[in-house]
Amino acid sequence: MTIIQAMKEKFIFIVNPVSGKKRKSFMLELIEKQLKKETFDFEIIYTRFAGDAYHQVKEKLNKGIKYFVAVGGDGTVNEVASAIVETDAVLGIIPTGSGNGLARHLKIPMNANKALNLILKKNVFKMDYGKINDRLFFCTTGVGFDAHIGYVFSKTEGRGFRNYVKASFSEFLKYQPQRYEIATKEKTLFRDAFLITCANASQYGNNAHIAPKAEVNDGKMEVAIMRAFPILNAPIMGARLFLKNIDKSKYIETFSCDELIIRRQKSGVIHFDGEPGEMGEEIRINIIPKGLNVFVS
Repeated sequence: MTIIQAMKEKFIFIVNPVSGKKRKSFMLELIEKQLKKETFDFEIIYTRFAGDAYHQVKEKLNKGIKYFVAVGGDGTVNEVASAIVETDAVLGIIPTGSGNGLARHLKIPMNANKALNLILKKNVFKMDYGKINDRLFFCTTGVGFDAHIGYVFSKTEGRGFRNYVKASFSEFLKYQPQRYEIATKEKTLFRDAFLITCANASQYGNNAHIAPKAEVNDGKMEVAIMRAFPILNAPIMGARLFLKNIDKSKYIETFSCDELIIRRQKSGVIHFDGEPGEMGEEIRINIIPKGLNVFVS
């Protein structure tokens, strides 16, 4: 081994082969071609099942590797990031998922070549992350309709934004708001809510901004409580998401905090970065400031 080879820094690319619709073979060829030109070593790892990325990254982290690139959607990003928080390791993102909420908030290019070139510049940004009970999130988390849709969507065969919208409209008429107790350090609210979203970043994905004022480095989350609205208002509410003014709707109540407790009448579904899960009647959510290193422009 030459001295130059021994000094090479190593990147681990964690690829989710089933995320989104983008062709992965092209991206892998791009990675190999680009990194062979640079003074970097690299390894490509494929995830095999949910949770696999987390464990594989932990194993590599324990061997002293510092750079990890998630090639996938928000779920893959969540697993990789969860494994390296509160370390000096750095997350890179090549977005290939259906929504790519965190990548879009951080202005990481959707183009794989541009995203890779950004990573190789090694400009590191320290961002906050959140906890929902024992799970971590980096973009958004919450309960209610969006969590329900995340669960329904996870059971469907088709992926992509069109199928997500289709599932949302089919479930809208059947979904009933629930009663929640929402407690911060300063106040306690009781609301019949259609959904409650706690946002570290501003959007769900696909540029649908549920919390336009959210920033990932201010030590706080933006809480959006949406009450039920008539179906005739659905197109307007949808448009507001993409126009970044959903917080101006009369059906939305928003505030900022660094920790929150949500209590509901029974256990049920939640979502964290778009991934569905289940939790009990009491859900504790808090923000941990500047605990994740990520490559940005």
